[in-house]
Amino acid sequence: MIRLFSAFFFLTIFFQFAAVSQETTKIQYSGNSLRFNKEIGQGVQRIIGNVVMNHDSAFLFCDSAYMNEAENKVTAYGNCRIKLSDTLNLYSDSLHYDGNTKIARAHSNVRLVDNQTILTTDTLVYDRKTQIAQYDYWGKTVNAKNVLVSHHGYYYTDKKEFFFKDKVIMINPDYSMFSDTLKYNTVTEIAYFYGPSHIISKNKEDSIYCENGWYNTRNDIARFHDRAKIYHESSYLTGDSLYYERKMGYGQVFRHAMLIDTIQNILLLGNYGEMWRSKGFAYMTDSAVSIMVDKKDSLFIHSDTVRSTFDTAQNIKNLFFYNKVKFFRGDLQGMSDSLVYHAADSVLLMYKEPVIWSGKNQLTSDSIQMSFRNGHADSLKLYNSAFIILKDDSVRFNQIKGRNVLAKFRDNDIYKVLVQGNAETIYYVREEDKNLIGINTAVSSDMLIFLEKNEIKSITYITNPDAHLYPEKMLPIQERKLKNFKWLEERRPTKKSDIFIW
Repeated sequence: MIRLFSAFFFLTIFFQFAAVSQETTKIQYSGNSLRFNKEIGQGVQRIIGNVVMNHDSAFLFCDSAYMNEAENKVTAYGNCRIKLSDTLNLYSDSLHYDGNTKIARAHSNVRLVDNQTILTTDTLVYDRKTQIAQYDYWGKTVNAKNVLVSHHGYYYTDKKEFFFKDKVIMINPDYSMFSDTLKYNTVTEIAYFYGPSHIISKNKEDSIYCENGWYNTRNDIARFHDRAKIYHESSYLTGDSLYYERKMGYGQVFRHAMLIDTIQNILLLGNYGEMWRSKGFAYMTDSAVSIMVDKKDSLFIHSDTVRSTFDTAQNIKNLFFYNKVKFFRGDLQGMSDSLVYHAADSVLLMYKEPVIWSGKNQLTSDSIQMSFRNGHADSLKLYNSAFIILKDDSVRFNQIKGRNVLAKFRDNDIYKVLVQGNAETIYYVREEDKNLIGINTAVSSDMLIFLEKNEIKSITYITNPDAHLYPEKMLPIQERKLKNFKWLEERRPTKKSDIFIW
């Protein structure tokens, strides 16, 4: 037992001694001449000419050096170079190296060269144990096509990664990056953002903002998070996260997605979207909404999918709404299966069972074209099976029906209606005090109708009229509604959130 303990104790001491010896390997050196001078320091000698030093597989070259063998430290001057590995070299005008800690401190005209990467700065500290280089006052890194500048920086030479901090700038032939904190891998050429960051293209056609994400500078593919935005002249795309292929002009946006056109004052919202800038279109889905922004009253349009096309200036040209369309504005609401909006002339086209509500009016037909002027409804065209219903009271309805209808607006109310072909009307004639006179029914080839405050004021029968005025009791209830009468008030959106209810 004693022998076993003695052997174990001896081995423990041996390995501890070996570890200490390994950590405190002495610096080996040579040169043209060696000089001792007490004025230099006790135990310090000066080495002059073709100085070569070796320490644990690293080599130091310089013009002259002061060597302190007792402390295992060296201070080198003139054309200093440490060959740290086959690919990594540190150059400077002067350098201090501690053989015990394996830390080198380089000063003046410092260059750290690693394959195709060159770091230049005024002062740099390199720790051979951790393989980390550090500078604290401005440094510049050149790698491939990229030039990176920052106030503070760390280079993890084993991982080939730089970590830049404070006033970081990356210059590329095609764009510039500005960031608070950035990590850059010299092999993959990928930049990682960890703070407020901007990317601006050389021709300023697009710019990017984010606070987290990465950018592959080799193939211009990126993903951004945290308040991410991609700007294209007068429009920008934003969301919780973005995927972007800059060369293709292709982007994906996830959650709280928004595409904004500041010229047309149009917003596209959703939880997923794609943009093909090179092909001139984008689309939004998953709770997709388009907002035609107006200072007084904006128009909100929802559908399963919203697709937009762009003009050459990257402004929204057309909007296409597919499946379960509903829209809301304070003075105008509607629904249809599909809808198209032409931004250039502010024209809205509705297809397949379209319905528009304006005040007390309901308008339906096979398709509807609505034009806006200065943000207000200007005119309506109802094609095929046109039907206008004007609510008189809770049980009575004024009705206008025909093949096609042209309606004009004034102050957001319909004031003139031209019925073209197979015109029919039923309306309740009242005195000025609102007392009912009777029910007028009329049939004509064409009609011109004028309204005031949603009430019929006059009807002009243009061709072959056949009109009758009946006392209310004389007209049967089943004859007080025109064929295909449908009152769809229960489906009318009364607030913005109702556009999501089909």
